[in-house]
Amino acid sequence: MERGMDGQQNGEGKETARNDIESMGDAGGVEAENDYCLSAMDGEDGIRQPLLLRKRTMNTTSQIAVIGANVSSIESLDYEIMENDLFEEDWRSRRRIQIFQYVILKWTLALLIGLATGLVGFFNNLAVENIAGFKLLLTSNLMLERRYFQAFLAFAGCNLVLAAAAAALCAYIAPAAAGSGIPEVKAYLNGIDAHSILAPSTLFVKIFGSILGVSAGFVLGKEGPMVHTGACIANLLGQGGSRKYHLTWTWLRYFKNDRDRRDLITCGAAAGVAAAFRAPVGGVLFALEEAASWWRSALLWRTFFTTAVVAVVLRAFIDYCRSGNCGLFGKGGLIMFDVSSSVTTYSSADLVAVIVLGIIGGVFGGLYNFLVDRILRVYSIINEKGALFKILLTITISLLTSCCAYGIPWLASCTPCPADIQEQCPTIGRSGNFKNFQCPPGHYNDLASLFLNTNDDAIRNLFSSGTDNEFYISTLFIFFTSVYCLGLITYGIAVPSGLFIPVILAGASYGRIVGTLLGPITDLNAGLFSLLGAASFLGGTMRMTVSVCVILLELTNDLLMLPLVMLVLLISKTVADCFNKGVYDQIVKMKGLPFMEAHAEPYMRHLVAGDVVSGPLITFSGVEMVGNIIHALRMTGHNGFPVVDEPPYSDAPELVGLVLRSHLLVLLNGKIFTRERLPTGVSEVLQKFGAFDFAKAGSGKGMKLEDIDILDEEMEMYVDLRPITNKSPYTVVETMSLAKAALLFRELGLRHLLVVPKTPGRPPIVGILTRHDFMQEHVLSLFPHLKFYKKAKVFQVVGKNDYEL
Repeated sequence: MERGMDGQQNGEGKETARNDIESMGDAGGVEAENDYCLSAMDGEDGIRQPLLLRKRTMNTTSQIAVIGANVSSIESLDYEIMENDLFEEDWRSRRRIQIFQYVILKWTLALLIGLATGLVGFFNNLAVENIAGFKLLLTSNLMLERRYFQAFLAFAGCNLVLAAAAAALCAYIAPAAAGSGIPEVKAYLNGIDAHSILAPSTLFVKIFGSILGVSAGFVLGKEGPMVHTGACIANLLGQGGSRKYHLTWTWLRYFKNDRDRRDLITCGAAAGVAAAFRAPVGGVLFALEEAASWWRSALLWRTFFTTAVVAVVLRAFIDYCRSGNCGLFGKGGLIMFDVSSSVTTYSSADLVAVIVLGIIGGVFGGLYNFLVDRILRVYSIINEKGALFKILLTITISLLTSCCAYGIPWLASCTPCPADIQEQCPTIGRSGNFKNFQCPPGHYNDLASLFLNTNDDAIRNLFSSGTDNEFYISTLFIFFTSVYCLGLITYGIAVPSGLFIPVILAGASYGRIVGTLLGPITDLNAGLFSLLGAASFLGGTMRMTVSVCVILLELTNDLLMLPLVMLVLLISKTVADCFNKGVYDQIVKMKGLPFMEAHAEPYMRHLVAGDVVSGPLITFSGVEMVGNIIHALRMTGHNGFPVVDEPPYSDAPELVGLVLRSHLLVLLNGKIFTRERLPTGVSEVLQKFGAFDFAKAGSGKGMKLEDIDILDEEMEMYVDLRPITNKSPYTVVETMSLAKAALLFRELGLRHLLVVPKTPGRPPIVGILTRHDFMQEHVLSLFPHLKFYKKAKVFQVVGKNDYEL
């Protein structure tokens, strides 16, 4: 039993396949990618295997992966155009006005995604600034009254309540909302679908859970969750209408397909970055570099338009809040730093410092990713015990974070306020660089300025220019160590949490340390070194270069730093790539999501497409008996079935095309049956159905086999499948290298790739390739004599020569 939901494999004849179905029973529906999730591998890569390897139960009906903290069934998305008779007739019948409507609606939805994401981004930051501001103001007032213990109880108690509320939302309503969400969005845009990833409940929990989690003082950010939020908004708007809510406007039906939804969700992901950082160009580049697997020029325009709308919305609301109408929303949580400098040249000492920062960022980033992987595996054991354990883990981390944020500043000594400072010192009752904490008037506590602030304000303090002597080196070491460790143990708890802010905080800390040490011999101030440190750590963990570079430049409004930021990103990414993959790639792998990489693995060049297909293959005739179709649908979970014409309908067996399960269910529900095995033709199908009847259902319930009522006498009747069969499926010859087939599969965004024989006189189809067949674990389980050593960049054929790549 090798095959599953996306397709099926080998077999030299239909009769053999049907006999195999009889003996398969309920186990015949194993998902296409199920095997690789459940196969173990030896060697050093074993520690990096998906979490599903240790699951105690086996899902025998579908592909499974870890979504949030739960095991969920997943499928692949249908990005391929199904060119059947209904599709062709629909395109022939479309008028120019309908095509115009389709184009206008695309841009309208892009506009709505930008507006909605901008509003959510502003609301998110407004809520965080007011909730966290109230908490910090209460703590500060109690400390001014020397009521230190009551201040700690108020601080830790507020954090505990907020954290428990966020964890309860994630644990009981939408487990998929926990974590960053960027790996899930990245997997969706690669062609992997799980219902809960972009569900409305996930959107609700992502918004409010992120507000509560950030307000609770965790070392996490809202930037990753904003990407997920934008994608959820795009998915909600791109459903193509809803019969349940009577949204059946004809225009909306154009979007009842995965291709257009993919484009909209790409726009939503870019809008999320733009809303989080006020970086519209950075959002477009993030979608291009990190999120999207397929790109084209038309999508670039729409994505740029969406992020521009987000920028306009945020600017309008921030201008409104400057008049004091938004409570404690001062500079705002929309992190916008201005570290513009008059320095136009860089000395050799500056370049050496940049190289050192790049190396440090690469080493720390590789270590960070390794530790995140290990910690997430430990947390998964706790989280799978149930919702209560998720909440208890979150509460524990909240208490630890509160103790560090309140207790560590007591280690710092009070520092007199600088005489030439233009800002208020110490800052009382508001955010700022100089926190009073327990110090007497005219003094400030530099550790409190970093710990007892929102994360965004702490970054502002580190990035601030003209404050080279504000923080002691010991303070920066303590803060870096604390943030590095707290960021590691916080990611993975049951709250929406992003990695951008913890990484920026840690990177800015060691960047400022380097800047302080090199202050006498460099022209750059400590704030600019903080920026370069943040860039180096981002490059070491995220492994993004272009998008991170532009985001940082948009954040800091300092184009003069472009060459140094580029250099430090390139160095840190190069160094970190020597150790492991980017953090999001690791999480995708860990969750068991069958992600198709942009490159083929080296060992694939020594295999051909026919090597990885396996039986049984289930095919249908062009005119098939209803009972055979029902039986195959009931006994398997396959989503694609080859259609083969045999005499007397053709001179010899020939491949007609591929028919989808969802289309078969619609056709069977229409009951266009005949008692004799005769073709009904396209005209009768067109009288009964329209092209939209076979459109892809949204996140609502699609048609299921249980919804179809087939009488016993109808089981012996026949139905013509050719009008709904995709007559131009992508095919490869069985002798094509597996590497070449993998690139074709990924670049075209396929779900099924048909393998045809090279020699005549055989059945017209050998098998079907799906995502599962290109996964490393599956291929190496079929060919255990192949060993692939990633670090050495070689693969070994046991008993034969070694091939160096």
